[in-house]
Amino acid sequence: MLRFRGRHIKSTLSTKLFHRQRFESRPQLSACRALSVSATRLTERNGSKCQDRTVPTEADVVVIGGGMVGCSTTYHLAKMTGGHIVQLERDKLTSGTTWHTAGLLWRLRPHDTEIEIIQHTRELMTKVLHEETGLETGWVPTGGMFIAANKERLDEYQIMSTLGEAFGIESQVLGPEDSRKVHPLLNTSDLYGTLYSPLDGTIDPSGACTTLTRAAAKYGAKTIEHCQVIDIETGEDAMGTRRVQSVNTNLGKIKTNIVVNCTGVWAPAIGKMVGVKVPQVAYKHAYVVTEAIEGIKTCPNVRDHDGSVYLKRQGDTIQVGGYEPNPIPWEKVESNFAFGLFDLDWDVFGQHLEAACRRIPSIEQTGIRSTVCGPESFTADGYPLLGEAPELRGFYHGSAFNSGGMMMGGGAGKQLAHWIIDGRPQIDMFSMDIRRFPTNLHNEKTWLTERSHETYAKHYSIAFHHDQPLAGRNQRYDPLHEELLNRGCFYEERHGWERPAYFTRTSSPSLAMKSYDYYGHYGHSKHDNFEYSEQLKRDYTFEFPGEVHKQLGRESLTCRTSGAIFNTSYMGKIFLSGANASRVARRIFSRDVTRRQDKCTYTLMLNEHGGIEADLVVATLKDLNENPVYYLTVGGATTEYCKFHIRKIMQDDGFECDFEDKTDEMGIISVQGINSRRLLRFIMDDDPSVVDGMKFSTWRNITISGKPAILMRLSFVGELGFELHCSNEHLLAIYQKLREKSESLGFCDSGYRAMESLSTEIGFHHWPHSIRSDDSPFESSLSHLCDLDDKESVFVGKKALLAKREKPLTKKLATFTIDDETPLFGHEAIWRNGVVVGYVRSATYAFALGKGIAFGYVTRPEGGVVDDAYIMSGDYAIKRMGVSHKAQVHMSSPFDPKFRRMMGKYEERQIEDLRVLMKQKYE
Repeated sequence: MLRFRGRHIKSTLSTKLFHRQRFESRPQLSACRALSVSATRLTERNGSKCQDRTVPTEADVVVIGGGMVGCSTTYHLAKMTGGHIVQLERDKLTSGTTWHTAGLLWRLRPHDTEIEIIQHTRELMTKVLHEETGLETGWVPTGGMFIAANKERLDEYQIMSTLGEAFGIESQVLGPEDSRKVHPLLNTSDLYGTLYSPLDGTIDPSGACTTLTRAAAKYGAKTIEHCQVIDIETGEDAMGTRRVQSVNTNLGKIKTNIVVNCTGVWAPAIGKMVGVKVPQVAYKHAYVVTEAIEGIKTCPNVRDHDGSVYLKRQGDTIQVGGYEPNPIPWEKVESNFAFGLFDLDWDVFGQHLEAACRRIPSIEQTGIRSTVCGPESFTADGYPLLGEAPELRGFYHGSAFNSGGMMMGGGAGKQLAHWIIDGRPQIDMFSMDIRRFPTNLHNEKTWLTERSHETYAKHYSIAFHHDQPLAGRNQRYDPLHEELLNRGCFYEERHGWERPAYFTRTSSPSLAMKSYDYYGHYGHSKHDNFEYSEQLKRDYTFEFPGEVHKQLGRESLTCRTSGAIFNTSYMGKIFLSGANASRVARRIFSRDVTRRQDKCTYTLMLNEHGGIEADLVVATLKDLNENPVYYLTVGGATTEYCKFHIRKIMQDDGFECDFEDKTDEMGIISVQGINSRRLLRFIMDDDPSVVDGMKFSTWRNITISGKPAILMRLSFVGELGFELHCSNEHLLAIYQKLREKSESLGFCDSGYRAMESLSTEIGFHHWPHSIRSDDSPFESSLSHLCDLDDKESVFVGKKALLAKREKPLTKKLATFTIDDETPLFGHEAIWRNGVVVGYVRSATYAFALGKGIAFGYVTRPEGGVVDDAYIMSGDYAIKRMGVSHKAQVHMSSPFDPKFRRMMGKYEERQIEDLRVLMKQKYE
């Protein structure tokens, strides 16, 4: 029961009535209404050049939207190019979603990309913009505190704090008593601990947008308010590629080839003008501002994730907001809602006020000064939508920041500017790239509605490494889905695909997904006896996940000692054919696959800067007329990304060839292990000598029970292995034929969790983790995959690599192992001789090695050359959750560094040792 100045409040309904009485009895502008007025006055006082409403006839780039992201993008484009950049705002700067934002900036995040772009925002607000304009940005240094009510939550904070060390972010993990010293108003009776980041703060929307616009004007950009975009014209070039041509406004037409859509919740409406889907959903997001509270002026902002509430210091008041499990969607986004607000639904919001009173009891004795409920955009995975649209060249996304636009907007605007100018961002942005989603999911309303709700509802949930969504499932799956489910398969979702994660020891269909229950809200009944959800909770730990870990050990070591069958149909499958296919192949692949007939070639695709856009396998096939056909298998989550990369090169170079995505029409079964050749001999219709005589990286056409398939001798786990590629109509029959003989040879079904462990253990890469678009082949020791010395090679990125070859490296990939029985997940800090030199990109437990293994890039904090000698001469530690673990460094994996097993060369003693290990630890 809450007490407000002597009144007892027994329900959220009476709370609602109480606050309505207080608010109506004292008419005043809400805090955000006042902000919008102050924004206008500040604009006028600072002389921001937004008053000229003359529309130019042409521009290099047109940025639509006058919020934080639009202003930042305009500023960075103008500063970097000095070109003709035009920003259009249909009302006034900050209108829409920016003006009512809380403006919180938390430097510590669970992902390196988020940290980097937030760091740049903070640098703009605290230093750069003031130096360039002489104006105040509205930055308020408050500090930030994360509240943990249990060990798991504090573990999550320890992970973020440790990653922050790699980026120079100061933070402290405090106990309840020390937390109270930093924030004297906190109730610490139920605290497990806190994470305190003293240099966090808040950003004033009007100050930020004003200074960004003023600085942009200094570099030649023009911002036009009260300018409405009516239409965007497109056309086709000689290649038949759709491109942006102009922007039509109420003030005139602007000829341009590049448009950036930074219009917040209105982004889908802008996209609709040109037939581009913008997969985001608008929700009503609220906060309230209390009356003055004594002593709050020196306290840090607070995020109580377990209470699902944040508490922002705002002068001598507290702003209270959070993320409820039953947010209200804005079903029909109104076009004229520039500075509009919704009525606050206290039945929905009341839970946040109750949580706030528990955390800061003085709030209970305080009245509410104002309420704010405005629109915010959310996506299916909690990350924004950035980058060029695959459907339309020259149309860039810059929206859906999941209420984090202020803290991410500065850095996101910089990366968007690089994207437009250089063709790619400076840093890895795949987690925010629009191409992470298959285009068919953009049109799937049910998927987007369900997933965006779950994203909102779990916004403050603990970010366990192997967590899985319950919403939007079973969007894409292959013909083996039900068969493997009946064999105990636990599925994980990746960008719409259901792929096998691992197999439980119970063969039953009880792990099937159920329809999304919205966690029991909106009239839905919460599922009872939901076995998938219960099994998922076994992964809710930052330690080894018990029986799940044992199962991964069984699958991994069975693969190493006998064999395993993996369903890898989730992989992307792309065919290039036609008259210019070989010309295209020479441009997009770093190795000349056109000279490798009947071969399967592991190669790279690079960008113009020499960064790695993908690693993949290309099989050089032939059509019925003996013309070359190039068959690409790429990572399932990166298929859309790779397709756009290839098409972009074709379009820019003026090449035409047949380009077919057969991902949904074909399946792949990977048969790996010492007994893989024996198993294939049993099931093939062909002469067994076919498989006996196959060399590594070759392919053959075969039949199994009369079903045609392509057999490739390949391995992603470091074992003697083969892949069977076939039409989906034959996939189930071929799998069932394999299963008839596989158990007698010791095979098991296995999933991607074991595959990731096995591949990391052998030293293979995972894009975009151990290798990314901001890594060069030299830095990742993959330059042998690039035909640099072939004078006839013309692949994209070659020129940049030749220039890089002449310069010493300043970072380089290394492999680390730790002997402690400690889980590694990635993003741990790497220490060399007592100094932070990087962070772990990807990590896992290597079951055959019996220790944790990790990939990470080593740098010199002071700058300078990084080579093998420098790397190998240091003493290393991997710091995880605040604890340092002594690490051994290697230039390649210590497990089978010469890949003898993959060539079929096994040592019986090693096999027997691994069998003993499995029996002792995992049976």
